[in-house]
Amino acid sequence: IKQRLDIVEFISGYVPLQKAGRNYKGLCPFHSEKTPSFVVFADSQSWHCFGACSTGGDILSFVMRRENMDFPEALRLLAEKAGIEIRPLDAEELRQRDEWDRLRALNAEAAQYYYHVLVESPRAEAARRYLERRGVNRETWGTFQLGYAPQDWHLAEEHLRRQGYSAEDILAAGLTTEGDRGNVYDRFRDRIMFPIRDIQGHVIGFGGRALSDDTQPKYLNTPQTPLFDKGSVLYGINLTRNSIRESGVAVIVEGYMDVVVPYQCGVTNLVACMGTALTVEQLDVLKHIARRLVLALDPDIAGLRA
Repeated sequence: IKQRLDIVEFISGYVPLQKAGRNYKGLCPFHSEKTPSFVVFADSQSWHCFGACSTGGDILSFVMRRENMDFPEALRLLAEKAGIEIRPLDAEELRQRDEWDRLRALNAEAAQYYYHVLVESPRAEAARRYLERRGVNRETWGTFQLGYAPQDWHLAEEHLRRQGYSAEDILAAGLTTEGDRGNVYDRFRDRIMFPIRDIQGHVIGFGGRALSDDTQPKYLNTPQTPLFDKGSVLYGINLTRNSIRESGVAVIVEGYMDVVVPYQCGVTNLVACMGTALTVEQLDVLKHIARRLVLALDPDIAGLRA
């Protein structure tokens, strides 16, 4: 709904607005004033009163306050204006929502497990040395919840089963894989683990970096799952979206470490497309928070071609 409705156009129906730089100003509709202190931000699709109200929000919070509505009422009003039908979820949609909730919780548990192994297990000594050589400090390990998948065929699966998750869900999340003979084993082994999150911060998948450069593939991602679609995900977006919105610039890099190390050094308006393919779905996410895109792909043949 928020993607279909422009907040400037909508609020203009309540408050006369005048352009002020990139933003729009008007008299606050929530208190009496003679000097405009009410600002609508086109880039972030938000509003704020810098006067007596000292409050702000998005298009939904504006309707709730202006029309004295609760959230469902405001949502229905805006849905009608956006031409979107609001209805209860049907049985299949409820089943799908429950599946997504289970897989998100499972992925969150797996991320915590891999992080715990990295920080505390003797098995992860080589992984800790690798990250230290790359200049990644322990605070950043926690910020990105970096982890380590041990060199073992079943440790992660056994941990998740002890937490109450079924073998079917662990396989559906892409944390195990099925061999030619039907045997199931951990997908990620002896790899630095990078939890991949959606823009809301839910863990939807993982990328694993082999400790040995001789191991192929060097990077292994979660396969296609009900939660994870590599072509529509931007690594780091949950941490960097505010910085991108504030600066108006999104720097697009290729890989996980290309986000982690600059972020640690204070460059916080970047995301990784996890390879050289930049998709329409990824651009659709960025167009709502950035005005300018900077491609900082690797200067190799693949990067130059992209």
